[in-house]
Amino acid sequence: MQQISGGITAPKGFLAAGVCCGLKTVGNDLAIIYSQEPCVAAAVFTSNRFQAAPVSVSKQHLASASAFHAIVANSGCANCATGEQGIRDAQAMAEITAAFLNIPEDSILVASTGKIGTFLSMDKIKAGIRDALSTLNKEGGLAAAEAILTTDSVPKQVAVKLVIQGKQVIIGGIAKGAGMIAPNMATMLAFLTTDAMLSKELLDKMFRNAVNSSFNSITIDGDTSTNDTATILANGASGVVLNESDLDVFQAGLNHICLELATMIVRDAEGATKLLKIHIKNAPNQDMARTIGLSIANSTLVKCALFGADPNWGRILCAIGNAGIDIDLGDIDVYVGQMQLVKNSCAWEFDHAEAHRILSMNEVELTVDLKQGDHEAVVLGCDITTEYVGFNAHYST
Repeated sequence: MQQISGGITAPKGFLAAGVCCGLKTVGNDLAIIYSQEPCVAAAVFTSNRFQAAPVSVSKQHLASASAFHAIVANSGCANCATGEQGIRDAQAMAEITAAFLNIPEDSILVASTGKIGTFLSMDKIKAGIRDALSTLNKEGGLAAAEAILTTDSVPKQVAVKLVIQGKQVIIGGIAKGAGMIAPNMATMLAFLTTDAMLSKELLDKMFRNAVNSSFNSITIDGDTSTNDTATILANGASGVVLNESDLDVFQAGLNHICLELATMIVRDAEGATKLLKIHIKNAPNQDMARTIGLSIANSTLVKCALFGADPNWGRILCAIGNAGIDIDLGDIDVYVGQMQLVKNSCAWEFDHAEAHRILSMNEVELTVDLKQGDHEAVVLGCDITTEYVGFNAHYST
C-alpha cells in the first residue's frame, strides 16, 4: 500500500469540482464528484432519528437505483428541520444535476451540512451546480474537499494505491467534520471513490467494516448529527475485478483511508489542543471494548483532565464503570503512554510530574487492560477547551 496525492479524484475515471455559490459568506460551498462510468455505491448514515432531508433522499436513491454517477453536496445549510420543502429541495439538487448530465435522478446521491433549520437557496444551488459541472476536472478534488467544510480549519483528503492482480487499484477520499462528532457517525461527511470492480453487496460489507473501526470509533463532543453521511462509489475503471484472494488487501486500503480521514477530523476538532488515542485491550469482545473506549472519550471530566494535563485516573475508572458493560471491574490496569497509573483497579505509585508531561503532549495514548479476553478496540477523542465552549455558545449568533 502506498499513500499518494489526489484525494477523491485519484482513482481512474473520477472528476470533481468545488465552487462558491453564496451559501456561505466566504469560500467554496458546493461540490460535485462524478464518474462517467456507472458505479456501485454503498453508504452509512447517521443513527440520529431526526434525519435531514438529504439523508432521506439518498437512502431512497440507494434503494431504487442499481448504478450511480455522482454526489452533489453543499455546506452552509444543513437542510434539516425543513419539512416537505426540504425533501423537495434535496430532490431538486439531484434533479438539476441529472438534467445537466443527462443521467437518471436516482443515480445521484445528495448531502448537506451547516446550520439546522434554514432552507436552501435553490437559485444559488442551481447556479452552483451549473458552475461546478462546467469546471469538473481531474484536479478538482481539493476544491471539492474545501466546498464541504463548515467549522473545519483545513480540508481533509487522502488516497492510496494498491497492487492487486499485478495492476494498480486506487482508493481516494475526502471528509469534513470538526464538531458535533460522536460515533454511529458524527457531524461529518465522507466521500470515497475507488476504481476497483466489486458487487454492491461486497462493497457494502467492506465499507461498513471500515466505517465501524474509524468514523464510528471517534468522538469529539458526544453529539451525533442529523446529516452524517459516508459514501463510496466504485466504477471498476481499473479493470480489476476483486476476487476472494484480493479482499484482505482491498479491505486494508479501505480501512486506511477511513481511519486517516477520521483521525484528521479529530485532530481538527473545534478548539481542541490534543488528540486522545484510547486502546482498550483484552476485552470479552470488540463491541465491549469499543463501548468502554467511547465512554472514556465522551466523559467531560476526562476531557477536562486531558486539557489540564491532570493525571486524574479516577475519572477514567468512573467512565469505565458508566459504560454499562457487565464485566469484572476489580482487575483493570491503566497506562498513559508507557506509564502505569492504575494496577488491578487500585492506585499505583507513579511520577506525577512525568505523567503531567506525557499528558501535555499534542497526542496522548491511553491504554486500558481489562484482562478479560483477547479482543481490542481503538477509539479516538480529544480534550475540551474554553475555546470550544465559547465557539458553540455563539454558533448561530
